[in-house]
Amino acid sequence: MGTSERKAKEREEIKSLILNAAKKLFVKKGIDQVTIRKIAEDIEYSVGTVYVYFKDKNDILHELHTQGFGQLGGAMRILNSVSDPMERLKALGRVYLEFAMDNPDMYDLMFNMRAPMEFLDSMHKEEWNEGKATFDVLLNNVQQCMERGHFDGHQLEPLSFVIWSTVHGMCSLHISQRVKGVNLDNPETMMEKAYEEFVALIDKK
Repeated sequence: MGTSERKAKEREEIKSLILNAAKKLFVKKGIDQVTIRKIAEDIEYSVGTVYVYFKDKNDILHELHTQGFGQLGGAMRILNSVSDPMERLKALGRVYLEFAMDNPDMYDLMFNMRAPMEFLDSMHKEEWNEGKATFDVLLNNVQQCMERGHFDGHQLEPLSFVIWSTVHGMCSLHISQRVKGVNLDNPETMMEKAYEEFVALIDKK
């Protein structure tokens, strides 16, 4: 490995270190309570080093947000090869659940914290592009299901929102550990079982 390649690798490692530390601090302390200095202290680098990579806290937040949706979108795109739209819809939900369970801090940042939406407001952006792209995947899939005879009598957008809201609710309850707090018999397997119950409800013509 040459000098330039080694330096590029080091830069990527430091950037990743900053992002991972920021993500944990944002979730643990809240966006407003985290400063660039606290992020720098957490990774044991100077404040100046952080500013080499990011101009401010919002820049870090936006990078994390984009990174998370890129990861989720990549996992969803793998399912494009599934020809049956209902089977694809079921698989999309499982991918979404798996992403949330494997990346709880990132999921919180993407879907539960207000800060990313406030950042969009500050940038005067009317659309949440990352979220819209993900919802469009669901919307298009539900439409294809309708074209195959599923969901007769239902409206496309409201139904798609219901599906998203239901799976999101499962994820959020799991991440916040509310599932364990209501004395279910098997909280460890409840997510998977609940999703299969949901699938059984929607998989009817």
